[in-house]
Amino acid sequence: MPIRKIKDFTAGERMNIPLLVKEVKNGTTAKGAPYLTLTLQDSSGLIDGKFWDVKKEDVDAIHVGHVEAFNFEVLDYNHNLQLRINRVVDLDQNTVPLEEYVIASHIPEEQRRKTAEDYIDSIENPRYRRLVREMLKLIGDKYYNYPAASRIHHNYLGGLSEHSLSMAALASSIAELYPQLNRDLLIAGVLVHDVGKTAEMSGPVTTEYTLEGKLEGHISLANGWLSEVAEKTGLAETEEAILLHHMILSHHGHYEFGSPVLPMLQEAEVLYLIDNMDARLNTLNQALKETAPGTWTQKLFSLDNRQFYRPKGEE
Repeated sequence: MPIRKIKDFTAGERMNIPLLVKEVKNGTTAKGAPYLTLTLQDSSGLIDGKFWDVKKEDVDAIHVGHVEAFNFEVLDYNHNLQLRINRVVDLDQNTVPLEEYVIASHIPEEQRRKTAEDYIDSIENPRYRRLVREMLKLIGDKYYNYPAASRIHHNYLGGLSEHSLSMAALASSIAELYPQLNRDLLIAGVLVHDVGKTAEMSGPVTTEYTLEGKLEGHISLANGWLSEVAEKTGLAETEEAILLHHMILSHHGHYEFGSPVLPMLQEAEVLYLIDNMDARLNTLNQALKETAPGTWTQKLFSLDNRQFYRPKGEE
């Protein structure tokens, strides 16, 4: 009998099934009793759970990145499902089919690789094309395996390349609508703007920020790699390399969002806008898929703590 998936849970169910521990946070009630807030996942999605009156042996049994057997009840909390966890048993990780518990891009990796190659080939300026190709060669398979974020958007296996290629499709359409834009620069910037995340984060399964990521950040890391690549290819002094540096450095759009410089090229402004748009729509897509028609999403931190309504017509 197949194991139930998170996407099929309904309020009132009681189950004892394995789930992957994505995140654990410690808490204390008003009366001083310890409890845990867990984020659990399988290949169909994520769900939060509360483990009240937690004991030391329970805490010792829970490991981030492990698939563990949970006994729980499914509750409806503010129109969103949440688990009330009763027991947990750590499993032998060698016996776990990890693919059943890892969320991955809906676009096959082979297709993402082919699409990326097509976009690189479409760059007419040989200097931009060489810089992008060498940057992705430096990153290797991580470009296609890593997430684009730990939680907020494209936070799953293959999310980084899915995000970048979705942005490339937007960029290509916008460049066609606004011929004043340098399409080569825009596509090059889109493809490499987030590559630093392959060092900023630990990996696609239980994604955490690395020491390097916390101390330097993905913008600085990618900018440094571009310097290495430009030096290696003899392109360090070219305008193309300088402009591509600017695309990476300014893509968060504002100082307070982490950009060391503000966009000062029209292509950099467009990169910031489509990056924001693609991230927000992915966040909304994930939230609305977990929301019943006629109800509201949870408050979305990355969208100003707003809730979004899913219309009844989307039954």
